[in-house]
Amino acid sequence: MDWHLLSPEETGELLRVRPPVGLDPHEVAHRLARHGPNAIDEAHRRSPLLMLLRQFSDPMVLVLLGAAVLASLLGEPQDVAAILVIVVLNALLGFAQEYRAERALAALRSLAAPVARVRRGGETQVVPASEVVPGDVVLLEAGNLIPADLRLVDVVRLTVDEAALTGESQPVEKTTSRMTEADVPLGDRRDMAYKGTLVTQGRATGVAVATGMQTELGRIAALLRDAEEVRTPLQRRLARFGKLLSIAVIVLCAVIFAVGLLRGEEPGLMFLTALSMAVAGIPETLPAVVTMSLALGARKMARRNALIRRLPAVETLGSVTYICSDKTGTLTQNRMRVDAFYVEGHLVREVPAGSHDREAWSLLLSALALNNDASRGPDGEVKGDPTEVALFLAAADAGREQQTVARHMPRIGEIPFSSERASMTTLHQQADRIIAFTKGAPERVLVGCVSRLTEAGLAPLDRAAALEVAGDMARAGLRVLAFAYRTLPALPVDLSPAAVEADQVLLGLVGLIDPPRPEVPEAVALCQTAGIQLVMITGDHPATAAAIARGLGIAQPSDEVMTGQALARISPEEFERRVGGTRVYARVAPEQKIRIVKSLQARGEIVAVTGDGVNDAPALRSADIGVAMGRSGTDVAREAAHMILVDDNFATIVGAVREGRRIYDNLRKFVKYILTTGIGELWPLLLAPVLALPMPLLPIQILWINLVTDGLPGLSLAAEPAEPGVMRRPPRSPRESLFAHGLWQHIIWVGILMGSVTLGTQAWAFHTGSAHWQSMTFTVLALSQMAHVLAVRSERESLFRQGLWSNPALLGAVALTFVLQMATLYVPSLNSVFKTQPLTAVELILSLSLSAVVFVVVEIEKAVRRRRSRG
Repeated sequence: MDWHLLSPEETGELLRVRPPVGLDPHEVAHRLARHGPNAIDEAHRRSPLLMLLRQFSDPMVLVLLGAAVLASLLGEPQDVAAILVIVVLNALLGFAQEYRAERALAALRSLAAPVARVRRGGETQVVPASEVVPGDVVLLEAGNLIPADLRLVDVVRLTVDEAALTGESQPVEKTTSRMTEADVPLGDRRDMAYKGTLVTQGRATGVAVATGMQTELGRIAALLRDAEEVRTPLQRRLARFGKLLSIAVIVLCAVIFAVGLLRGEEPGLMFLTALSMAVAGIPETLPAVVTMSLALGARKMARRNALIRRLPAVETLGSVTYICSDKTGTLTQNRMRVDAFYVEGHLVREVPAGSHDREAWSLLLSALALNNDASRGPDGEVKGDPTEVALFLAAADAGREQQTVARHMPRIGEIPFSSERASMTTLHQQADRIIAFTKGAPERVLVGCVSRLTEAGLAPLDRAAALEVAGDMARAGLRVLAFAYRTLPALPVDLSPAAVEADQVLLGLVGLIDPPRPEVPEAVALCQTAGIQLVMITGDHPATAAAIARGLGIAQPSDEVMTGQALARISPEEFERRVGGTRVYARVAPEQKIRIVKSLQARGEIVAVTGDGVNDAPALRSADIGVAMGRSGTDVAREAAHMILVDDNFATIVGAVREGRRIYDNLRKFVKYILTTGIGELWPLLLAPVLALPMPLLPIQILWINLVTDGLPGLSLAAEPAEPGVMRRPPRSPRESLFAHGLWQHIIWVGILMGSVTLGTQAWAFHTGSAHWQSMTFTVLALSQMAHVLAVRSERESLFRQGLWSNPALLGAVALTFVLQMATLYVPSLNSVFKTQPLTAVELILSLSLSAVVFVVVEIEKAVRRRRSRG
């Protein structure tokens, strides 16, 4: 029902209620039974047990559980315990994240007003807000949380803060006059008041036209409930990786087992060898590396004012291709200030020196301070309407503190602001005369002006020219107010607008703005350098949105602003075509935000959405990553988001994007390392029988290499610093494989190289009759993997240019692995466990030299890639 198109009388007739009397108590009971309680429904919640069990359905987790079974068959309790700890830890983390996400609607319920003041049967009553029914006459005053959607029937200076619902940065002035357009945006429906918004000033009476889930707040709750959680790019890539890896490992182990049997090897030994390779081939440390990388990234972001609520969001940031940002409080400071003055025929940015000696400036500054209901409290903070606070501070900064000026010109009368007049007048005693100051919309104030004040005194007023200046200021994104004055010999008996607001003198125009955050332009430029597209989505006026977006570099002067009304009329096909080129949206509804996000995702984009209001929550939930404001944000937005900005600072998002890219790079390095070593281990086992060589490694040796090389060295790659130029490259394509940019080629050829060096060591030592051939083979394979982990610390940079000490954790892990490997050779008690013998000095030097081959070759590969990229 378009209640905003109906008059108060028509509303009362349709709902069968007379506002002066209200509903009969019996009718209230009937309507409560029919419409249900005035409450926001919660979505059907999954049981905690079901959420916990869901965590074990991931393909990689299933592979790890299979590895645990194999390890138990091999009699390796340490491996079983390690795998199970990793699986349980990941399950608990996932459970905690899902459980927190389910609380978003619970936070939405807390926005409901606990009680409401209603008129029933001619009497005023205070009732639980949940018992308000359609047709109830609700009484409002400053400070009230509005309990239902209301059609206003009586208004006295009412302003309502609707920021949580619409994104509008300023309190909205309300009226009883009905609207004339059916599709007028929510923020422009001045004759309506909505559930969950706050009365900031005045009083009113309204008729409840919708309650519970039928309200605009309820509609948002339904959108939030229906919004699907989007799987992150990392989760999708790891799921594919887990499936492929499990198949490959099973096939290769079966091949090794079959080849061994054909060679006449003992079946028991081959079975244990195949099982050992299965355990070694499955990188059970991958989830631990992922979790550790994300947790370290989350901790680093927390120190930079970005709190991560869901760990996968850390990596998702590195994949972001679009950031759809709210304006108020994120790109701007959410604090109005005076930005421009038009006085004495000149447009200036600040009050000039000597303003107190110039009549126009002196009177204008007095008007800013006195025609103002804001006040400075005992703590020194100025409180009141944001616009009036900005005017108050502009006067105070110019030396016109309100209390001081008011002692010389006390207020003795006023004509209050009304939305119909769009102006306000205060009258002040100044010696033996009365001075009346008027402020308001230029088109209204200028009607009552006959002259203007210049440096030379009074001059005729050119209204058209003044209105043109006001229009230019508005197009620059300023909220423009006109100030005028009139002197009277005495306080008029008739304090009507017609009697007082006539024959006035224009003092000037004042432009206010919610200024951009100073760090945002640089952050915007960095995003654009990184190939990330920025889109502003706001509930504010289109002209304001366009001016801010152009000033920050988000939009070009030629870019068109798409309003919610235009978006509602456009066809899905047309919007799909235009969404990629639209940079600014204004006056949009919550479901339209979701439409924008879904349309971008349908194009294959990874979308981050920022927001702070209730109206932003569904889009935050539907986005690939939702970013809520910590200071100005509502609980609903924070619960729906993946990340919270403690400082409400857009630049913090850019820092988080950089961290996300670093984390993904390091995960790629780990996958490169772990799979290359896996091939390096499998290759000798596959090829040795073909070359008539004995099995190069025993099951216990395979498991040892898997333990010491996949453990600390692999985990330490998570601490690798960011690659140079990480923010100068475009975002990864959402369709890009984990193995793109030559990763799979590197894994195969370096893995084969590592295996060939190991196999060559075995062949040479075996055929020369060395009794230590297996110990040499064992050592070369283990230390080749350490050489490889040092070489893959960077995709392109040489280790020597990068700096050996830039990742001390990795350096320590490599050193510890070397010591442990030497212990298996030279500690007698370990020789019997690992079936090894101490190497001679020549054999050890030869083993170390052969192990370094992988490092040298990978450094050459990186040098070739650097040369090609420069060419």
